[in-house]
Amino acid sequence: MPEHSQDRIETVRVRRAPKISVFLILGALIGVFVAMILTFAFNGTAEVSPNTGVMYSQGQVFGFLALICAPIGLALGGILALILDRRSRRHTHEVVVDHEQVHVDPEPGTNGHGPAH
Repeated sequence: MPEHSQDRIETVRVRRAPKISVFLILGALIGVFVAMILTFAFNGTAEVSPNTGVMYSQGQVFGFLALICAPIGLALGGILALILDRRSRRHTHEVVVDHEQVHVDPEPGTNGHGPAH
């Protein structure tokens, strides 16, 4: 099979960028952990709520706090990832690479996917 190759030298920029999804997940997990600490640190479930007239269990209080703290942690993790991403743009390196493309022409009488039938 005849081959045609193309070879060219290019200059590309390389930088280390943070994985934003990792920061988002860690931020949300830290938010849930903070909600757990707040639930057990302050025993505010021993009395009836003056606003609703209902006594809430620790599980309910944890759920309410997790609904508040997890999105806050998610947002803070995202902001930190964006700050680190902007900072990493300053530390780019230019690298010279050899870009090679090889094109193989099919043999006459075949469809390009193997021997003729």
